[in-house]
Amino acid sequence: QVQLVESGGGLVQPGGSLRLSCAASGFTFSAYAMFWYRQVLGKERELVAGMRSAGGSTNYAASVKGRFTISRDDAKNTVYLQMNSLKPEDTAVYYCKAISGPEHVYWGQGTQVTVSS
Repeated sequence: QVQLVESGGGLVQPGGSLRLSCAASGFTFSAYAMFWYRQVLGKERELVAGMRSAGGSTNYAASVKGRFTISRDDAKNTVYLQMNSLKPEDTAVYYCKAISGPEHVYWGQGTQVTVSS
């Protein structure tokens, strides 16, 4: 059974940091590209960061570049999103996504991040 379980969300003040984790099971994690998306109620889900399999290249949305860092630990089947210098506009539900071809796409259930004073 495929599972992606996000954790690490919460309430943080502007300028603060959070690290999100996404623990995967039920598939060969190392063979999958991993992504973080976020969604605000009433808006489309947007790509935040991505990382190819086997520690490959990364990409970031312009709005988070220089503040967020995606990483993965294939030994732990986990992908991370380190979020620094958080802003109120980073408030959203954050989702992880695993992809290995068009028929192998998996999503987590999401974790809420709220940036507010």
